[in-house]
Amino acid sequence: MPLRDRPWPAADATLRESVLGFLQAVHTTAVNKLDGLDEQQARATPLPTSPVMSPLGLVKHLTAVQREHVQRRIGGQDLPSLWRSDDHDFEFRIGPDETIASVIAAYDDEWARSQQTLATADWSAFMPGGDTPVRVERILTDVLQESARHLGHLDILRELIDGARGE
Repeated sequence: MPLRDRPWPAADATLRESVLGFLQAVHTTAVNKLDGLDEQQARATPLPTSPVMSPLGLVKHLTAVQREHVQRRIGGQDLPSLWRSDDHDFEFRIGPDETIASVIAAYDDEWARSQQTLATADWSAFMPGGDTPVRVERILTDVLQESARHLGHLDILRELIDGARGE
C-alpha cells in the first residue's frame, strides 16, 4: 500500500473547511500508519491493559465513530450500527476474515459517505442528544477530537510494534 498524500487545510479556510480538512488529514494519517505492517503486526495488541487495541482495531473503531455520529445521527441514515451496547470493545475486535485491505476499504467507504452527508447537512441545526439537543457542528467537533485522540493511540501502537515513529 503506497503512502497517501496528506492534505492540510489552507490558512484561510473557514471553520467548516477546517473541520473537513482536519478530518481528512486524520483519515489519511490513520491509513498511512498501517503502511509497512504485515497482517500479524496490524492485529498486534502490545498494550497489556488494552488487550483488544490493535492498529486495525483502531481504524475499525474510527469507522464505527463516523457511522454512528455522521451517518446515523446527523444524516438520519438507516444503516446498521457498528457498535454493540452490550460490548464496548466490539468494534475494536478484528474478525478472522478481516484484513488490512478490507478494514481500510471500509474506512474509506465510510469517509466517502461522511463527506456526502456533511455536504448537505445544516451544521447549525440541533440534533436530539441525551438531556439537551446538540448542534451538528458540536457533534462534528467531537468526532474530530475523538479521531485525533485515537490517532495518538495509533502512533504509540505503531512505535511499540515496529519502532516506526512520526506522522
